[in-house]
Amino acid sequence: MVNSTPGVRHPRRRRARHMLGAALALGLAGLLAACSGQAVPGADGVGPGSPVEGGTLRVGFVGGGAADTLDGAIATNLGDVARAVNMYNALLYRDDDFDLKPMLATSIEPNADATVWTAHLRTDVKFSDGRPMTAKDVVASVERVIDPDDPKNGAASLGHLREVVAVDDATVEFRLDVPDSSLDDGLGQYTMTIVPEDYDPTNPVGTGPFMLESFTPGQSTVLKRNPYYWGDDGPYLDKIELLNFNDTDALINALLSSQVDAVAQIPAALAEVIGADSRMEILNSETGMWLPFTMRTDTPPFDDERVRQAFRLAVDREQMVEQVLSGYGTVGNDMFASFDPAYPEFPQRTQDIEEAKRLLADAGYPDGLTVELATAPIQAGTVEAAQVFAEQAAEAGITVKINRMDLTTYWGDYLEYPFSQSFWYTRNFLPQANSGAMPDSPFNETHWADEEFIALVERARGETDDDARGELIEEAQAIMYDRGGLIVWGFANQLDAYQSYVGGLVPNATGLPLSGFQLQRVWIGDLS
Repeated sequence: MVNSTPGVRHPRRRRARHMLGAALALGLAGLLAACSGQAVPGADGVGPGSPVEGGTLRVGFVGGGAADTLDGAIATNLGDVARAVNMYNALLYRDDDFDLKPMLATSIEPNADATVWTAHLRTDVKFSDGRPMTAKDVVASVERVIDPDDPKNGAASLGHLREVVAVDDATVEFRLDVPDSSLDDGLGQYTMTIVPEDYDPTNPVGTGPFMLESFTPGQSTVLKRNPYYWGDDGPYLDKIELLNFNDTDALINALLSSQVDAVAQIPAALAEVIGADSRMEILNSETGMWLPFTMRTDTPPFDDERVRQAFRLAVDREQMVEQVLSGYGTVGNDMFASFDPAYPEFPQRTQDIEEAKRLLADAGYPDGLTVELATAPIQAGTVEAAQVFAEQAAEAGITVKINRMDLTTYWGDYLEYPFSQSFWYTRNFLPQANSGAMPDSPFNETHWADEEFIALVERARGETDDDARGELIEEAQAIMYDRGGLIVWGFANQLDAYQSYVGGLVPNATGLPLSGFQLQRVWIGDLS
């Protein structure tokens, strides 16, 4: 894995059948059996072959609703992200190995103290309406993201941006109030979409490989090939259909009955079952995606560091990876950013029930305690993780009452729960800290405000020497490891499934499904 130096990784466990996974698998086993033997495209012997042009790829996923958007800068659910990646581009992007690469910019470089970054733009890029992209469009796009009256998702990483200036038609300067050695990382997020100065999300225009044909929120989106696309890698397809499904059973049913060609995010427990069907392929991507438990460090009982440590010691992490992820993942160590080159090798934290009990007794809970865990199906595996954690914590005298909510209710108040869950895709340390671990972070789920940690992160932001910055990051991670509010029990692989006649899908470390949703690289092979 390029650019990956995880400190403690365990061999991928093979797929022991467990209670949660088995129950789900059994529920669909009949469906698989019922579908076998049908005369459908993708039968034995049919493969994708070499890239060919033409055809429509039908992609299914669970989720979406009336709030679905065509505006890539505010993309949240899977459908939003798929539209964002395929209709728009950013200045930079993360490739399959999670390396930061040029996209609409040919380069972005800082000055000596990382207070000014200069972006040099490609000069051969056109929007889907045929107009050329210029530096003025880039400036307008960034100003749109940080609009104080309507900030978009990327605004969180640009709070220190004093001004963005078009130096000439192909050069843009980002001038900062304080140094930021990782500004390029933020500009490489898929939500940092570059759009025309007069962008209208009701009539969206972008530079991506596909453009809008039709959109029905919560149901379907049809994208067609952008005739002005600038890239060399595709698109091969004429169209993409993005189809919403209400639940996993309906999604898998659609795949097995060939109503769709590919599906995003299958339950880990079904990977072997689906993969055993010769018509199907499983796309298994190792990622830095994590599904933490979040303990509010400003709220009892989690404002006591001993309680937080006791909860961490109650977790059997290998069992979590086995039962929740069916072995498709790696063990975590209560730190994030496992793909960051500075991810440290601290001793692996393991389950220690007696020490957990001792810490709870010292904190004033000699007979254990009861907590409520807020959860919802926000990502594959979260609810299952809550159930497994409740069983494990009981051994330490911790009674966990699971409060399962629907998605709308959960997200409506999710930063306020004393004990809850979250999920994050692969990110390096500083972008992750900026988004979720500083007092001014928009998603500071644990209400973490450790002065020593804050000082180290601020110093790391201003450090342009890679080795020196890495040392600061390791010190900050040590504080997170010792007294933070996150239980990072593991990093989940991304699992997708597709018909064997689909070509061009490869493992991708970002955590986004189906090769990071870069569908311009995908083609439909021989269906005969």
